[in-house]
Amino acid sequence: MDRVENTRASKVGFAARDLAQIAVFAALIAALGLPGTITVGFSGVPITVQTLGVILAGAVLGARKGTAAVLVFIALTLIGLPLLSGGRTGLTALASPTAGYLLGWIPATLVIGLLTARILPKYPIALGLLINAFGGLVVIYLCGSLGLLLRTDLDLAHAISTNFAFIPGDLAKVVVATVVAKGVHRAYPGLIRA
Repeated sequence: MDRVENTRASKVGFAARDLAQIAVFAALIAALGLPGTITVGFSGVPITVQTLGVILAGAVLGARKGTAAVLVFIALTLIGLPLLSGGRTGLTALASPTAGYLLGWIPATLVIGLLTARILPKYPIALGLLINAFGGLVVIYLCGSLGLLLRTDLDLAHAISTNFAFIPGDLAKVVVATVVAKGVHRAYPGLIRA
């Protein structure tokens, strides 16, 4: 029965189990927005725990399912659900200087998922940390800085330096995501299919 279901699912795109995992991670990202935000500096970019969910989506579900979870979450915010931290909607975020950070979640999850698939089934902690830091910090910060350049009067140096206040917290999220992903991949090998 599973073989027939998997064959049908591969033709359609996602199996029922995949859809459930995507929905759970979209809900996780939404739940991580409940603590609210803390705005640092003058850029208006808030500190949020939701990036932990984005990193986890890529590290646990992989590129395809993880990116789908982030896209589902963003789509829900764009139709007006106040799921972003601080009760914001996607339209509010896209009209603000934070637009690049929100949109950066998509390539970040994709990059983390693609690179994570290459280090499985062992998932070495050191490589997991590097992958999650690259996707969760470098990719998101790059997209966020581009958004700041387009939405504010900041020059390139100031747009990049705006990210410095977020590095300690984001590094903590990377460590948590890596430890969780290591445990999940040990308990459920094959969760990410090549």
